[in-house]
Amino acid sequence: MGRATDRRGVLRIDLDAAADGRERIRRQDTLAVEEPLEIRVGPAGPGRRRPLAVTMRTPGDDLDLAIGFLLTEGLIRSTDDVRTAQLCAGAETPNTYNVVDVVLAPGVPEPVTDPARNFYTTSSCGVCGKASIDSVRTRSQFAVREDPLAVTAELLAALPDRLRAAQRAFDRTGGLHAAGLFTADGDLVVLREDVGRHNAVDKVVGWAVRERRLPLAGHVLLVSGRASFELTQKAWMAGVPLLAAVSAPSTLAADLAEEAGMTLVGFLRGGTMNVYTGAQRVPAVPVTAGTPRVPG
Repeated sequence: MGRATDRRGVLRIDLDAAADGRERIRRQDTLAVEEPLEIRVGPAGPGRRRPLAVTMRTPGDDLDLAIGFLLTEGLIRSTDDVRTAQLCAGAETPNTYNVVDVVLAPGVPEPVTDPARNFYTTSSCGVCGKASIDSVRTRSQFAVREDPLAVTAELLAALPDRLRAAQRAFDRTGGLHAAGLFTADGDLVVLREDVGRHNAVDKVVGWAVRERRLPLAGHVLLVSGRASFELTQKAWMAGVPLLAAVSAPSTLAADLAEEAGMTLVGFLRGGTMNVYTGAQRVPAVPVTAGTPRVPG
C-alpha cells in the first residue's frame, strides 16, 4: 500500500550544537505509520464476516498478517482452509483499506468469539486482553522437537547484520521491528517489518502459509527485539525449530520453547549469545587457522 512511513515536522534540539547557534532547528522527520487493521472472518455467503481481531500495525503485507494471525492462533491449519482473503475499504474517508475480509473454506469451523479471549492487540503486545496463559497456549500440529536442524554459533552471530541490512523502512524511521526467516546456511528467505513484533512475525508466517511452505522445518526465525511468549508460540505454530532474538527472552518464552522442543537464543549481539533451550542445535565447531569466524 506504500503507507509504511510518513513525514512530520519536528523541532530538532541538539545541545551539542549550541556553540554554533544551531541547537534548535525545524525540519521534516520520517515516522513509521501505525494504523488499525480489522480482521473479519466467516463462511462464504451474503452478509459481512464478523470482526475477529483489531491489531495496530504498519500497513503493508496485510493479507499475510491476517493469514499468519489465523494460523498462529490455531484457527486455520493451512492455506487450504482459506477460500479468499481481500483488503476492503473501511469507514474512513478517504478509504484507507484497514479491513481484511477472510472467507473460510467449506467445512472450516467459524471462530467463536469469547469475551474472555478477545483479540484486540496493540503494537507492543500480542496477547493483550486474553484471560489466562491456558487460553493463549495453542498446540502446534508440527513436531518441532524432532527437527534435526544444526547451525553454528558463528553463523547465528552473522544473522543480525544480515537482518539489519535488509530493513529498508527502519533506515528511515528507526521505529520498526523486523522478523527474518533464514535457511540453515544463513540465507535470508523473507523479511517483514512492522511497529509490532508479533505483527512482523505473523507477516512472515502468513507469507509461508500462502506459499505452502509450512512447516518451516530447518529454518531460523530471527526477531529484532525480545523473545516473548507470543512470539515463541507463533514460531512453534509455524514449525520453526530455532527462534533467535537480539534481546532478552521472558521466562514464559523459555518454558514454552522447552515444552515444544525448540531452540531459543537470546541476546544475539556481536559474537555473544545465550542459548536457553535446545542447545544441541548449536554444536561447537573448532575454529582452525585460516578459517573465517563469521561466514560471509
